[in-house]
Amino acid sequence: MPKKKTGRTDKKNSGRKDYRKKAKSSKSGQRDKALSQQIVSFFKANRNKTFTTKQVAAQSGLWSQVDTQKIRSLLVQLEGSGRLENQGKGRWRYLGKAASLTGEIQVTRSGSGFLLTEPEKDDIFISPNNLGKALNGDIVEVQLKGKSRRTGRPEGVVTNIVQRGRINFVGVVEEGMPKTFFLLPDDERVNVDFYIPSDALNGAKDGDKVIAELTNWERRSPEAKVLQVLGAAGEHNTEMHAILLQYGFQVEFPPQVEAEAEAIPETISASEVNKRRDMRDILTLTIDPVDAKDFDDALSIRTLENGHYEVGVHIADVSHYVKPGTELDKEAFQRATSVYLVDRTVPMLPEKLSNMVCSLRPEEESLTFSAIFTLDENARIKDFWIGRTVIYSDKRFHYQEAQDVIDGKLDGPYQHELRLLNDLAKKLRSRRMATGSIEFESNEVKFVLDENDHPIKVIKKETLETNQMIEDFMLLANRTVAKYVHDIFSDPPLPFIYRIHDRPDPEKLHNLQNFVSAFGYQADFEAGSISNSLNDLLTKVQGKAEQNVIETIAIRSMAKAVYSSHNIGHFGLGFEYYTHFTSPIRRYPDLMVHRMVAAYQEKVYRENPKVLEEQAQHCSNRERTATDAERASIKYKQVEFLADRLGEAFDGLISGVIEAGIFVELEDNLCEGFVPISTIDDDYYVYDADRYCMVGKDSGEVLRLGDRIRVEIAETHLKTRKIDMKFIAKLKPHLS
Repeated sequence: MPKKKTGRTDKKNSGRKDYRKKAKSSKSGQRDKALSQQIVSFFKANRNKTFTTKQVAAQSGLWSQVDTQKIRSLLVQLEGSGRLENQGKGRWRYLGKAASLTGEIQVTRSGSGFLLTEPEKDDIFISPNNLGKALNGDIVEVQLKGKSRRTGRPEGVVTNIVQRGRINFVGVVEEGMPKTFFLLPDDERVNVDFYIPSDALNGAKDGDKVIAELTNWERRSPEAKVLQVLGAAGEHNTEMHAILLQYGFQVEFPPQVEAEAEAIPETISASEVNKRRDMRDILTLTIDPVDAKDFDDALSIRTLENGHYEVGVHIADVSHYVKPGTELDKEAFQRATSVYLVDRTVPMLPEKLSNMVCSLRPEEESLTFSAIFTLDENARIKDFWIGRTVIYSDKRFHYQEAQDVIDGKLDGPYQHELRLLNDLAKKLRSRRMATGSIEFESNEVKFVLDENDHPIKVIKKETLETNQMIEDFMLLANRTVAKYVHDIFSDPPLPFIYRIHDRPDPEKLHNLQNFVSAFGYQADFEAGSISNSLNDLLTKVQGKAEQNVIETIAIRSMAKAVYSSHNIGHFGLGFEYYTHFTSPIRRYPDLMVHRMVAAYQEKVYRENPKVLEEQAQHCSNRERTATDAERASIKYKQVEFLADRLGEAFDGLISGVIEAGIFVELEDNLCEGFVPISTIDDDYYVYDADRYCMVGKDSGEVLRLGDRIRVEIAETHLKTRKIDMKFIAKLKPHLS
């Protein structure tokens, strides 16, 4: 007896398109369409004339068919679609064909789409029935059809696919009827399955995870061919590899890129040293995570005769090795960033560069690009110098080891120098916070894996003083380099890559203000400094049960930091000028900054502002995609971790509330799952969107964001990386 197939049915029940429904339109919709066409025909026959609603009703013959309220509704719809124009005082005139727009479409998990428009305009809503054959990320033409009755937003219909956003998709092969195969994409925003002809399986079988290429979409379902079999779905390496490919990151480097990397000499020539400021005799240290393999920054420290301190921020000089126009550079730009999954790093540069030639390894000489500061005892800058250097790394510390030396728990070398650096960093930080920098503490987790890569423990990462020390000196270098380029090369202003962060949207701040008031916190973002109010709020929630929820909502209220050639400052840091200079091994914009600074110092000005902005946007997009991949790998391991704990109870905080139920973040391990509201059987709960909560109809019991509750792990879904939970009880808040 053949085994029962459930995947496709489950998938369709969770939001997959049912193309049979697409063919059925309601009688009401058909009638409205006919009435609209009659109105348009009337206006076309009376071009350049204006009519009131009553005149349209009387002169078009619609009076006997529908009331004037209905006619007015149709006129508004036609105005929204660009067919009619409202002349004011209730008069309308004919414009012509329905307006159309071209742009990128984003599809949500529910199957709805949005055509992205200019920032100041509303995105165009596209219902699942009007998506046609468009997929998430495609460039499409959309014809406007008025405003959505449900959302009030402009609504449209996809009329043409201009360009596919991508044609390769990662997913699981599933056999439906015998010898009939489909690809079920991992990306839930791809709301359609792909038919795979039997001669296009490329050795794939039922249950395999593959990468497949969209070949055509002439029938109801798109058709695809398997390019590569990644392995059996559910296996660790298969899933990690699939996540990388799903987000467009290749593990292997092309042969020509590897060949160029291998040809780079590992020794430093005397002639190259003579071109640089020699810092090899000055004590230099690296401080990195214990499992780091690439060391792209180092600190040097010495006391000058006048009592001031010279602190050098030394960054791997990747620009010396990776030249513009080479295959190595083209690949680095395409990747734009290294990607960090739960168990592996996919570097931007081949291993010979990232882990060897460029890496500032201990007890070795290295070529660096440095920002060297003269600081007084209050960590105020008295002088600085930026340029190419050569260093010798005396010692490699990891963060905890350096912290133990500073605290006196470990008899390690360079205790005096580490304490001095830490003291200067604290003063830099204090001044930065006083001038508008916002201090977010994001909770991060790390998984302990067994010999089979199965998660056996989840650890919350701890932020040490040494983490903050390195961060503060990197911020100092990034800020100084950006201001240096602006001040020195400003007549005329030269193109440059900035790291910018816009001010938060006032509406989002208002929502945050209302949200935190439910916890008893007062946050006035209108009366004074936004950054001071945020910092005051973040200080008050430290150590409280609701800390993570409030910090998460606060971060969501902020704009996204991006790369741009147009500087608007960095709101979150409170800096007028800011860039990324300190991580060129893992971030392409830093490499670009090194090249520009060196070129401008040598009076070589070759940057094209338009091209530079396009490159900045590419790097911003790749950064966001890498973050999505990292989160997907974490989510997968969280689901895998809790799959062994079905039926166990955990305490957690409500981290999200939607009409369908509540999201819960577990306190011990930060895993997040979902409690469907239909499974809470002690009352009938009603969603209150204004207060971010559920309210029991009979009891009046409220379940709101930040509430502590106890839940049971009901079911885990590795494929969709989802965790189902069952509500047990509401708990009292932690006493603080």
